[in-house]
Amino acid sequence: MGKQRESSSLFTNSEPISNGERSDTSTLVANEQEHLTQTHEFKPGWSFYLVLAGVTTTFGSSLPVGFNIGVVNSPAEIIKTFCNESFISRYDLPLDKTWLNVLWSSIVSIFIVGGCTGSILGSCFADKFGRKYATIITNLLSIAGAILFLFCRAANSVEMLVLGRLLVGLAGGLTTSIVPMYLTELSPPRLSGAMGVACPLGVNAGVLVGQVMGLDVILGGVDNWPYLLSVFALLVIISLPILFILPESPKYLFVVKRNEPAAIKELSRLRGEIPSVLTEDLELLREEVRAEASTSGEKWGMWRVAREPKLRLPLLLACTMQAGQQTSGINAVFYYSQTIFEQAGLSARAAQLATVGCGSVNVCTALAMLALLPRAGRRAPLLASAAAAALLLAALALAMAYIDAMPWMPYVCMSAVILYVLVFGFGLGPIPYFIASELFEVSSRAGGMAWGSLCNWGGNFLVGMSFPTLREFLGAGSFLLFSALTAALFFFQRLYFPETKGKTPTQVAQLCSRGLKSRPLNSRHQGDA
Repeated sequence: MGKQRESSSLFTNSEPISNGERSDTSTLVANEQEHLTQTHEFKPGWSFYLVLAGVTTTFGSSLPVGFNIGVVNSPAEIIKTFCNESFISRYDLPLDKTWLNVLWSSIVSIFIVGGCTGSILGSCFADKFGRKYATIITNLLSIAGAILFLFCRAANSVEMLVLGRLLVGLAGGLTTSIVPMYLTELSPPRLSGAMGVACPLGVNAGVLVGQVMGLDVILGGVDNWPYLLSVFALLVIISLPILFILPESPKYLFVVKRNEPAAIKELSRLRGEIPSVLTEDLELLREEVRAEASTSGEKWGMWRVAREPKLRLPLLLACTMQAGQQTSGINAVFYYSQTIFEQAGLSARAAQLATVGCGSVNVCTALAMLALLPRAGRRAPLLASAAAAALLLAALALAMAYIDAMPWMPYVCMSAVILYVLVFGFGLGPIPYFIASELFEVSSRAGGMAWGSLCNWGGNFLVGMSFPTLREFLGAGSFLLFSALTAALFFFQRLYFPETKGKTPTQVAQLCSRGLKSRPLNSRHQGDA
């Protein structure tokens, strides 16, 4: 701004200008024009607050979700013993094996019930409190759950353990509904894919951390399980103060709250630039406001999103992708992986380490997607991942069915597991978590994200409850069912899922506005990416 005033004074000077001075003046004007051109062409990229938001929510919000998914497997028998002893000492009621398994299933599944509840509440929380403060609430719920875990053994209370699982599940559902939306709204369009990977990266890393911390040489001992269940709270406590200094989503302030001054202030702080150079960001915000103005003033809740014909296809795409992530059998594969590795000749300890290795592969692929997604887009990685996963699940089912037929067949099973985890991480793992933020405009985004998160947790619950029965009756054939469901997901997404990279949510909404009658792949806009 100072250079602009200096340039103006040069033109208003009344004194004669010599040839040399004319040359100097021309140079200054040329430099000023070049500066203005560069300012006009400013392209937002990585900034301090954008990176800080990604790191803070990944480690403080998303990682605890994965940790609480994966941590209960290792200390299962130890916790069952505690539950039985607690019932005997408090109620004089010993639990037989059947009732103990029912109680343990309740402890495990209440986490998913909390996740489904959190997904439903995510839409209300995100619009009522804002994306940032809703994330802060999820962290407080996580800390409350960790406190219950830490003291439940001292209190001899199974109820505290169950309530703690419910609270961390509730926080998990809120996190998967809100955090991907918050991060993609903070990021410029060209970085939305990389920021969208942050949440699934945290979840994958949390599962791995839970597996590692559960090793008997760390916190997997008989007396350490309360510390094992609650140790994730250290990251949450560290991240909580940082959340307060992060910017609120400018899109939320601009489009949902219609607070333009606050939105511009937060956008300027987020990008690290003065408002006058943020023309691209501001134009995108105004485009979404204009799109919202064309609709009625009714509030966009989950039910309105479900009823709106123009949102039917985006909703189906997001929900099938989120549910399909779980019905592809990723949790069943992880559950069965240790058995497969033991049948391949590994010791129980080596098989446990091999399962941790699979978790490491999952995290490494998520890290790779940070660099790959901005270049490869969304459609091609998702379809390739779904197709490869369907084939590998079928191969795993056949290899397991004939695992004793050939001495090398266990190694085929082991290879199929590792390759499946690898291809899952390159599409089915990260993309479903954030895709709703690119399919829905800001006003309806919270509802769309909530439906997607609910389908993800619902798919998790369905697989968790049905897999033991499927394994008992179908054996290896249960993985053929997962293969068929993943193949169905591939064909549906191949027919209707447009490339969202390089498009605004308004453009994507136009492509999908006719529901199942839409042909988004035939549109001339499809080639823009």
